[in-house]
This record gives sequence, structure tokens and C-alpha cells, in this order.
Amino acid sequence: MILLIDFDGNTNRVNQAKAAIPPRLASRVFILGTLTEPEDLKTDLGTYETIGQDMAKDCREGTDTTWGHALLRHNESELNRMRPDILPILF
Repeated sequence: MILLIDFDGNTNRVNQAKAAIPPRLASRVFILGTLTEPEDLKTDLGTYETIGQDMAKDCREGTDTTWGHALLRHNESELNRMRPDILPILF
């Protein structure tokens, strides 16, 4: 499961969300989101469709062109944790 949340500028929000996940499910739940509002990311990178395609390309190719953006780079540890599990399924 992938949870998409707004961090609202609070990088500790991922820890708050993880605390609400039952331990038996924790290894199968990934939490991603923009550091501020998704609209801020859209302003910088284009449409949500384009951003999603670019994020998928980064995952597939192991790059961080989009995921390295200032509003997304805080997701790095979750991305590294989920890549081995999702790559065989999605790509």
C-alpha cells in the first residue's frame, strides 16, 4: 500500500503516519508525499500526469531527476525501501 500525504512542511509527519500503522503491516506500507502542497510541485514541474510519468521513469531507471526536487527529496528513504518490492510488479 502506498499512502500519499501532504507533509505541510513537517518532515516528521511521516513518523506520525507510521506510528498509526499496525506493526504486522509496516513493511508493506510506504508513505510518500510533497513537502508542502501538491500545487507547489505542479507549479515547478508541470501537470500531475507529467509529474507522475517522470516519477515512474525515475523509479524504473533508478534516477532522481524528479524525486530529487526540493519538494520530493525527503521521500528518499521510503523510495529506497519500496523500489525492490514494486519494480518487479510495475516494470
